[in-house]
Amino acid sequence: MGSDVGLLILRVVVGLYVAGHGAQKLFGWFEGPGLEKFTGFMGMAGLRPARFWGFMAGIAEFGGGLLTALGLLSPLGPLGVIAAMIMANIIGHRGKGLWNAKGGRELPITNLAAALALAFTGPGAYALDPVLGIALPEPITLWGGLALVILGVVAALLGQARQQVPAEQAGHGRA
Repeated sequence: MGSDVGLLILRVVVGLYVAGHGAQKLFGWFEGPGLEKFTGFMGMAGLRPARFWGFMAGIAEFGGGLLTALGLLSPLGPLGVIAAMIMANIIGHRGKGLWNAKGGRELPITNLAAALALAFTGPGAYALDPVLGIALPEPITLWGGLALVILGVVAALLGQARQQVPAEQAGHGRA
């Protein structure tokens, strides 16, 4: 019983905070930028198409956080959080150090670790999955989902790298 209560607390706190962060990006809730302004940030970070990657980041956080908090369709919620936190570490907090006081990676790393733990342990007994009798096939859902997360991160970063190659290096500069 104790471990199930621990998983419930972890799921609800991390899931709702991450969902709220996604709502800031998607809807402008909780003093957030909303999708238009967040899309601008994604464009400045070199991600193309910026609106697509902005929406993906927001939905990974909002949807992943809600699914995590509810313990529904596990491990899909934690996988969404994992994807968002990997990109947050690479794009949003790059060069800012480890600690949050300087905008560093402290919080995304913590959220990433919590989501990984929940992906591997499952949501626990006090979740919607066991109440509704939902059990996604393991290990294919977890390992296949992690593979898709990695592919998505690579796709975003490859698109970013292509956009940032100077014209001279791309063969369009002076000879």
